[in-house]
Amino acid sequence: MKKILILFFCLFVFKSFGFAESYNFIKPEELKRLIESGKRIHLIDVQKEGDFVKKHIKGSVQTDAYPVKSDEDKRKLDYVAEKIKNDNLDVVIVCPRGGGAAKNTYSYLKEKGIAEKRLYILEGGIQGFSYEEVCVKK
Repeated sequence: MKKILILFFCLFVFKSFGFAESYNFIKPEELKRLIESGKRIHLIDVQKEGDFVKKHIKGSVQTDAYPVKSDEDKRKLDYVAEKIKNDNLDVVIVCPRGGGAAKNTYSYLKEKGIAEKRLYILEGGIQGFSYEEVCVKK
């Protein structure tokens, strides 16, 4: 009986940690360097419309898809997914804090056939991005 309990415990731990989805992140300073170097990338912003208008990174594509949970939210990303499928540029996902909405977007774009090696989440989201010189603010 003790061996069975240990086996179940090991399976639980393996399932909990072994199959957890992982994500690629980019630090704010790295993104700033990429932008200033002129490297072409896709900046996909999923903030709510009002938040996007208040502050976004220059060149970002506005999707208003936040929180990217419902089918309606995800449909707002479909045109972006089709556009970015046609090249090999890296994709940086920007959300308010770099959390759930960005992870939902990452997973959805992966489902749509975008290679995971191209996908990055901005660490800390727009709130953690302090480089105002590459932002648009209202």
